[in-house]
Amino acid sequence: MAERDHFSGRVDEAWLASHVEEILEPDLPIVDPHHHLWDRPGNVYMLPELVADLASGHAVRATVFEECHSMYRSDGPVELRSLGETEFVTGVAAMSASGGYGPARACAAMVGNIDLMLGDDVARLLDLHIAASGGRFSAVRYSTAWHPSESVPNVVPDAHRLADPRVRQGLACLDRRKVAFDAWVFHNQIDEVSDVAAAFPGLTVVLCHFGSPVLGGPNAKRQDAVFQEWRCSMRRLAAHKNVRVKLGALPVRRTGPGKEAGGPPLSSTDIATAWREYFDVCLELFGAGNCMFESNFPVQKRWCSYPVFWNACKTLASGASSDEKAALFAGTAARTYRIPAGLV
Repeated sequence: MAERDHFSGRVDEAWLASHVEEILEPDLPIVDPHHHLWDRPGNVYMLPELVADLASGHAVRATVFEECHSMYRSDGPVELRSLGETEFVTGVAAMSASGGYGPARACAAMVGNIDLMLGDDVARLLDLHIAASGGRFSAVRYSTAWHPSESVPNVVPDAHRLADPRVRQGLACLDRRKVAFDAWVFHNQIDEVSDVAAAFPGLTVVLCHFGSPVLGGPNAKRQDAVFQEWRCSMRRLAAHKNVRVKLGALPVRRTGPGKEAGGPPLSSTDIATAWREYFDVCLELFGAGNCMFESNFPVQKRWCSYPVFWNACKTLASGASSDEKAALFAGTAARTYRIPAGLV
């Protein structure tokens, strides 16, 4: 299972438009380091939809596309099919770079997909993706989220995939090519990411989605315990200076009615309040220079609009210094994914 399988709800633009907020700090430069593009029944998020969001009030300078099994080749060798996504994103980036779609540079860098279980053959595939991307291919996401509870939808069928010798060979290929590694795991697996960071100290390791604490299902009544478990694992992870953390994609537990009951979209206050303790821990343990806010659109768009999302991030960072804000909103992402300085 991949992230595409976790996105099943339709985006309701009219409902999202029912909640409007004044843009906070409209001149603060932003690099959005995690969004998708796809064309799926009921869920179309392509360049026009992205451009509309980028133009909705915040100063987004550039974005990073995150792999999502979009536009794969329909035939040919299986290991080469994800090249279709890289080629697709490269075309979108070229369209944006023309300047005809607004000032923000969409897909200025990309995180692609290569099956790290292919071991040493990953080197050959990396070269193909880098060439096809015009140099924008800066990281590989290998999603291994797994939880022992049957009520949690797992991404892979078995535990400890990151310890597999073939995956370690693939990671070594990333390390040699200076391509970053994006890890999507659940919070019970954060120590596995620590093991990777320790084994490859020269590899930039990016933890997606705050480490994805599992707050529902088997943990619906033990959220405080999950937070403590997560914090302990994050403290161990922070010992490795080659780790970055993406701040986004946490669930928000409503205090009022949801959409189905006639409730409004999430406000920036709703999001900031729900994410506050997780954000504070990450900022304390990793520092702003190793953290970056991520929109995770259009997945996040099921609950709030793009301007509301970035307002929430600015609310979370309201107590940070100007240097910390510069890192959280643009600097860390630009450094991690090698976005040219002139774009930021």
